[in-house]
Amino acid sequence: MTILSNREKYRINECSLEVLESIGVRVESEEITEKMIKAGAKPSQDKRVVYLPEKIVKDYMMKTPSSVKLENLDGKSVILSPKGETVFWTCNALYISEDRKARDITSPDFVNLTRIADSLENVHAMVGTSIADYPPQTRDFVGFRLMAENTRKHLRPVIFTPNGVKAMIEMANVLLDGQPIEEHPIFSLGYTSLSPPWWSKTALESFQNSSGHRIPLMINGEPMAGGTAPITLAGTLVLANAEVLSGIVIAQVLEEVRPCIYNVGFAHVLDMQNLSVAWTGSPENALIAAAGAEMAQFYSLPSASWMCTESMMADSQNAYEKMSTGLMWALSGVNIIWGIGSLESEKSISPEMMVIDNEVAGIINRIKRGIEVDEDTLALDLIKEVGLKSNYITTKHTIKRFRKEIRFSKLSNRNNRSTWEEQGSKSVEERAKDEVRKILVTKHEKCLTPEQERKLLEIEKKWRDRLAG
Repeated sequence: MTILSNREKYRINECSLEVLESIGVRVESEEITEKMIKAGAKPSQDKRVVYLPEKIVKDYMMKTPSSVKLENLDGKSVILSPKGETVFWTCNALYISEDRKARDITSPDFVNLTRIADSLENVHAMVGTSIADYPPQTRDFVGFRLMAENTRKHLRPVIFTPNGVKAMIEMANVLLDGQPIEEHPIFSLGYTSLSPPWWSKTALESFQNSSGHRIPLMINGEPMAGGTAPITLAGTLVLANAEVLSGIVIAQVLEEVRPCIYNVGFAHVLDMQNLSVAWTGSPENALIAAAGAEMAQFYSLPSASWMCTESMMADSQNAYEKMSTGLMWALSGVNIIWGIGSLESEKSISPEMMVIDNEVAGIINRIKRGIEVDEDTLALDLIKEVGLKSNYITTKHTIKRFRKEIRFSKLSNRNNRSTWEEQGSKSVEERAKDEVRKILVTKHEKCLTPEQERKLLEIEKKWRDRLAG
């Protein structure tokens, strides 16, 4: 699937470079501004805005690795590169959605969400959320501890404060028993630019505090077409691309060769009818993120996007919007698709939707895998051998290959009506709720040693006391 021609990608790149050189980027850190000026940026009169000449952008983009390694806590890893495989992550959220209502996420809720994510075979990483029963300045590293205690998958905490980044690095060192984070990136970070290109003090200090360990960093552009960006998708892409390029330059100025993930998949579209701030499940969002993946490939970088919906519950709108956007992105080469369980314009997360989205992710990855064509899969000799008998079910070829060739669903109904009725005539939403209950009543094996748990709690207490003071 192709959204942009080569000429269009070159033109978007040219326009973004012109934006950065003529309009510049606002940088809310005197220290980082000085570093950028030494690297070749041009200061404005008050030094709050720096202008990025084309050469400095190109030089630092060339220094950015073309692939990113993400490791799980069990030692398994995936290497993401342009046009490579697609993995799915959960989502950050403010609320948990239950029975058509939303409420604050508490730490027990977050533990349950993490356990659900740990059991879903198509989820690669657990993402942090807001945890209402802890002070805001501690939610990132408290969430990091809770994730580490309840999943062996890759950890993607959400940054609440730059100091939280320091605490999480200390915790990661405990989890790795002294092995370098650079060699075992068990967690990754990221932050979003304001539009037009404007990097906040929190974002910049987070980049700075996490430098020195080659921690993978997702650079997010999040313009809103018709609001903080032009209404045209091409114009929104120009601005989003400029935001991401400026963030990558900053990251590389602070730590050369730091792995970065290109993300314009958080872009939104302003609803001109009621001025609501986001359409996350719209076809326009699908097009922006798919084009973003192509721009990432233009720069030889891995990419990301966000699979979401404005639906408030696990329903048909939720499913069809996520399937249409997620499939488009996977076929366009997006490497990381956020949003397992996400709804309500990214504000809420639903346990049963996590189960349904896991199914959506499995279908998408099977479609992306396509059809393998070789002498064995063409099966011409077998076709001749069977001839007109039409009986392939008992052949060694079928027995050997059926599990790889055919994707089996644990959630979708594949039974006839009588069997479906015997099993309770349940909808997919009801079966998803059953699966959530099954996961949560199953005894969960500990992910950490008692010594690791003790050390993480000590680090947490130290930082909670320090931030409270």
